[in-house]
Amino acid sequence: MNPATTDDQDRTDMARLTAGHDAALNDLMERHGEKLFHYLLRSLQNEDDAADLAQETFVRVYQHRAKFDSAHKFSTWLYTIATNLVKSRYRYRTRHPQVSLDAENEATGESFRESVPEHNPTPSESLQGTERAEAVRKAVGQLPDELRTPLILAEYEELSHAEIGAILACTPKAVETRIYRARKLLRENLGWLLESYA
Repeated sequence: MNPATTDDQDRTDMARLTAGHDAALNDLMERHGEKLFHYLLRSLQNEDDAADLAQETFVRVYQHRAKFDSAHKFSTWLYTIATNLVKSRYRYRTRHPQVSLDAENEATGESFRESVPEHNPTPSESLQGTERAEAVRKAVGQLPDELRTPLILAEYEELSHAEIGAILACTPKAVETRIYRARKLLRENLGWLLESYA
């Protein structure tokens, strides 16, 4: 779908939602829900947390529908809400540590528990691919929040530096600097594994 068309539909649905047509929220969720969930999964590395925060993000959209500024993109507002919820979740996790076996495998987009290879690679290939994906996932997860979030928004959500700047309340140049620093740290930590991030 054309991004301009999506933006127009989002604005129309937000206007409907503000006017009391609650079903418009379903249309917004249908358009943005899956992509938002994957962003949250990459950010939090836990399926349950990602599902909870995806739902909470849309609850906040509904609760604050009158505050939406139609001069801006809905997706930017949505990711701003989600990113703030991620920050809150990380603060909570710092006080209540936990480990998840359902973290997403970056290579397949599925949880490790549910990954079933289609082409039956050799055990050695499977192990190498899983180890590589796990190493990348862990390295991204260990980045400081101020570097991890812009990297995920740029690499996986394919947002522009200007859009990321709007979400994080900073300049596009600051976004560029943070992404550069994130990639540099990943290269230092993973070496040859992340040549594609160069």
